[in-house]
Amino acid sequence: MKELILVTSPPACGKTYISRKLATNLKHVVYLDKDTLIVLSKQIFAVANEEYNRSSEFFKKNIRDYEYAAIIDLALEALEYDDIVLINAPFTKEVRDKSYMDHLREKLRRKNAKLIVIWVQTDVEVVKQRMIQRNSDRNSWKLANWDQYIAGVNFNIPKELDDPSCKDDLLVFKNSSDDEYNQSMIEILGILES
Repeated sequence: MKELILVTSPPACGKTYISRKLATNLKHVVYLDKDTLIVLSKQIFAVANEEYNRSSEFFKKNIRDYEYAAIIDLALEALEYDDIVLINAPFTKEVRDKSYMDHLREKLRRKNAKLIVIWVQTDVEVVKQRMIQRNSDRNSWKLANWDQYIAGVNFNIPKELDDPSCKDDLLVFKNSSDDEYNQSMIEILGILES
């Protein structure tokens, strides 16, 4: 059976590093990163004469959901050609939306594929330090308005995705320290490769 793996969490939890390491270690995998679409999003901000702010109402209304639709469409297309597609993207709203997830699972069933969600769990203070170190323009507003930003972010594991009868539908990758990362990488690769 084919697999769509979503590596998800709020920004700066370590998704990109973890996703790339997983994709490097798995066989027959297509790696997709939603951040690749940011170049298009920046152009939309520019053409609309809007400040570049990925936390703004303009972004939420006119860009965000379209980025997700595009990356899912790319993934579904890629599953025609390979066994595993791994998407690196927050999916923070989507993983808590039962109808969205059910609809995605149905699309995957039609392709003889299953969904695996890997939630990257990272302490909030570690996230803030990573954003500071990253020094990316996409985090400028978040850091300048940290209390307002963090109040709207849900770091809780989306346990509603976990079916106790399935060992790999929701995997938690702990990533607040090097030790947690190393242990989680071994455990999750073991599950994905079995």
